[in-house]
Parts: sequence; C-alpha cells; structure tokens
Amino acid sequence: MAIHESGQMYLETIYILRQTKSFVRAIDVGEQMGYTKPSVSRALSILKKDGYVEVDGEGAITLTSKGLAIAETMYTRHTVLTEMLKGLGVDEKTAAEDACRIEHVISEKSFAAMQAHLNQTKILRRHAGSPESDKNI
Repeated sequence: MAIHESGQMYLETIYILRQTKSFVRAIDVGEQMGYTKPSVSRALSILKKDGYVEVDGEGAITLTSKGLAIAETMYTRHTVLTEMLKGLGVDEKTAAEDACRIEHVISEKSFAAMQAHLNQTKILRRHAGSPESDKNI
C-alpha cells in the first residue's frame, strides 16, 4: 500500500528527532508536529501495521528499513528544495514551508533535475571563486 503524505511527514519527523535523541517516543513526535496524543497514536498504529515503524515495550519508535528509506528521501527532498528556494531569494521560513509541501508531490524526475541543477550551480560558484559560494545555493 502506498504511503500518504501524512505518513511521510510522520516518518520524516521521527527521522529528524532520531538525529538528536537516543530514542523517540510518541510524545516527542506529537510535540514536534503539534498533534495530539490520540492523533499520533492512530498514525503510529497505521505505520506499524504497514511495516514502516516498530514500537517497543518502552514506547521507543524505530523506523524499519522501509520506513527509513522513505524518511531519508523526504528529508533529502526537503533539504534540497529549501536550498533551491533560498537560492532564488525566498526567505528561509517560507522556503522551508513551501519545500515541506512540494517534497510530497514532486516527481522523481523533476526532483533529480532540480538536484542536478543545484549541484552544478554549487560547482560553478566554487570554480568561479564566488564570495557567495554555497551560502544561498
């Protein structure tokens, strides 16, 4: 079964939280996303049933390999899209908010083209010795 945007957002949030916490619990996810405990519990139940997460007896949430793959994809898309929008002059807050929406609907082909363009722009700036370097793009 294909995962919905909300499920992708939960997986990405768990992934991000795991970067700074030794373990992630439902309460952490709820606080980060601004959702109630019942909403988080329901979402985690669905993600667990579909094989994206595991929850141990202590309540620690772990991404399965399937969940991790999606979370990493969403995180990479979010990061690249945010960088791209900032490079176009969009302020950081708006760029991050827009990237969050775009990351779930952009095709793999379009994303790959944007990522390649961003990488090429960075290379050209480095070779040109631009003082702006990679600051915005």
